[in-house]
Amino acid sequence: MLKPFRTAAVLGAGVMGTQIAAHLANAGLVVYLLDLPASGEHKNAIVEAAFKKRLKQKPPIFFTKKTARRVILGNFEDDWHRLTHVDWVIEAIVEKLDIKQKLMAQLDGHVRDDAVISTNTSGLSIQAIASDRSDSFRQRFLGTHFFNPPRYLKLLELIPTADTDPQILERLRWFGRLHLGKGVVVAKDTPNFIGNRIGVFASMLGIRALTEQGYTVEEIDTLTGQLVGRPKSATFRTADLVGLDTLLYVSENLYPAIPDDESRAVFQVPQLLRRLVEAGSLGAKTGQGFYKKVGKDILSVNIQTLEYEKAQSMHLGNWKGMAKIKSLPERLQKLYQDSGRAGTFFRQTTLKMLSYSAHRIPEIADSPLEIDQAMRWGFGWQLGPFEIWDALGFATVLKDMEASGIAVPSWVEQMHLAGIDRFYQHVGDNGLVYQPLHGYRATEMPTDELTVAHFKTDQAQTLWENSEAALLDIGDRVALFEFRSKGNTLGQVVVDGFSEVLDIVEAGDYRGLVIGNDGEHFSAGANLADMIKFSLQDKVNVFTDCEHGAIAHLLDQFQSLMLRIHYFPKPIVAAIRGRILGGGCELVMASPHVVAAAETYIGLVELSVGLIPGAGGIMTMATWAAEHAASDDPSDILAFLKQAFEHIGMAKVAGSAHEAQEWGYLPPTALIVMNSDLRLYVAKEEVLRLDHEGYAPPPKRNAVKVLGKPARATFETAAYLMQKGGYISEYDRFLANRLAYVLTGGDLSAPALVSDDYLLGLEREMFLPLFSERKTQERIMHTLKTKKPLRN
Repeated sequence: MLKPFRTAAVLGAGVMGTQIAAHLANAGLVVYLLDLPASGEHKNAIVEAAFKKRLKQKPPIFFTKKTARRVILGNFEDDWHRLTHVDWVIEAIVEKLDIKQKLMAQLDGHVRDDAVISTNTSGLSIQAIASDRSDSFRQRFLGTHFFNPPRYLKLLELIPTADTDPQILERLRWFGRLHLGKGVVVAKDTPNFIGNRIGVFASMLGIRALTEQGYTVEEIDTLTGQLVGRPKSATFRTADLVGLDTLLYVSENLYPAIPDDESRAVFQVPQLLRRLVEAGSLGAKTGQGFYKKVGKDILSVNIQTLEYEKAQSMHLGNWKGMAKIKSLPERLQKLYQDSGRAGTFFRQTTLKMLSYSAHRIPEIADSPLEIDQAMRWGFGWQLGPFEIWDALGFATVLKDMEASGIAVPSWVEQMHLAGIDRFYQHVGDNGLVYQPLHGYRATEMPTDELTVAHFKTDQAQTLWENSEAALLDIGDRVALFEFRSKGNTLGQVVVDGFSEVLDIVEAGDYRGLVIGNDGEHFSAGANLADMIKFSLQDKVNVFTDCEHGAIAHLLDQFQSLMLRIHYFPKPIVAAIRGRILGGGCELVMASPHVVAAAETYIGLVELSVGLIPGAGGIMTMATWAAEHAASDDPSDILAFLKQAFEHIGMAKVAGSAHEAQEWGYLPPTALIVMNSDLRLYVAKEEVLRLDHEGYAPPPKRNAVKVLGKPARATFETAAYLMQKGGYISEYDRFLANRLAYVLTGGDLSAPALVSDDYLLGLEREMFLPLFSERKTQERIMHTLKTKKPLRN
């Protein structure tokens, strides 16, 4: 049985070392973070300064502020003895082979005999780092290449040597995936491993298109960004974020290390890159690289003068029309077929990138799957190189490579001769899952990464569906309710469907229900577009007749649905990840049981669109405050209410599932999984567990202690002071007062016990009239138009 790590030491408190230590702490480990001793009496000055700097980093490296307490700071002189007690030692010092070798010599024979030792290098030879060490040391040694930032980038490359014990490799693969939430790829001990080898090649193609082919910075970023399923930062914004000096360093070291690479010339350092670094234009760290922000303007570098200029007009034909194609494979096909400059760039760079990726098998990896996973998990590509090849058409790409004089590796030609016309076989409806073909170095997908797509293709039967939602049978008499609306928003169609689904599950032979979807984000909240549409449909504008009409009807439905979910006679488990805002947050709060990915960002943000929570969010927070207070004394309850008032009033979003628990948005019983791909599987298992125990719904909330007018006065005073201090607008204060009214129980003159129905009534009373407010209308329309909040 594989054993999880419980203690670790990270040697080196640089950018990567500190962040690796933080993520290990996020996973529950006690971590010793050590660095060189400082001169003088205070030996920990170096490590403390580095740690303090990273604590201010945005986005944060820790799940919560308390998590940072698991990291114990020290230095190589006073705290070296601590290494004899830890399960795992990770070296993350400077990228110099001789210095790493010297440190390994100090570790050999000092650490425990069963401790795992790894190096976090981005390209040095793993074998060389441990070349002179003992047999026992080398058997427990390997490379662990975390991608920056380790908390947020999914890829973890494991690089074993010829001496690494296979059980050590398997233990780290298992721990990385399950406990660190990583997508783990086993790479070979070759320069830059998998992700950076392909990623730097793609970046160099972009730079050469800028210097040699007449494309502009903006054109290349347009053609290598979201249009083709890659991050918005594309080529040059990514380079600025990474640092042009870092990119230069990688290129200078990579070129001499790959003498047999058929495309080695691509990695020769472009003079433009060298000139920018020599000029001190290193990217984001110096305020200018390929881009420079001046005021509100984003300027780009003139490659001749190195001056910064406003963007030129782009000459990319109908790229905006292609960007509107929702299906990424269809969008790529359209762009590939384009006869203009956009299509020419995409075809040339894509054919070269696909050929290069194929030639790297079996040099850097044994299968297309490993390369595709590395690019998706490490660089945020929606499709990896071989998935792109399949999307464009295997035969089409092969023919165009041959026509362009681009070399095709023999194993791909053998596939073609064998009549195999794709790298992956589509399984199930709509091709939602890629199943690698056997026989051509492909391996099977991990069977425990059970997503909605997995349930659809391997087990599921569709029991019911409408245009925005579906009910699926996922086996063992457990059903899955999946909403499929744009942004997974909760509008009339979803709410109607949910009510119908609950009827089916309650009447049928089902043990329980999972609420989930396969989106990157669980729910963007209530469908604001629905609300605007309803206002136009009603004979009397809902904005002026707030107590009646479609919006009032939708709110009543939503409130009733939330209560029904909470008190449902069979177990309901919400399986969540990503952003969950407004009404989506209220849906999760109504669910009595939750399985949350650690990277869950949830909040009641209604005040940012001129509303207050109206479907149980305030009621749940009032209940949470009363239940978590040390006693029934109003002063104890008030402390929790203040926290809730601030979070809702400022439309704050919790930065992790753990922080959401601290804030009361997730129950203390919520199961938090580090790997978001496992959330649906764990949720289904939780339904089965609850059913086996003999499920009973939560008791009725009929005695919630609220504090009445005295507490409301406290919150209203706080809002007044915030407005006078210039922190909020007059309308923010108006909304905050309505929030305070509901949170403290309305017009009650003193503390009292009330029911959830009473608090829901107050929410309705304060929520609906807001639609007649001009500033609320302005906020809603501004958000729909710009996707950004308006503070009017």
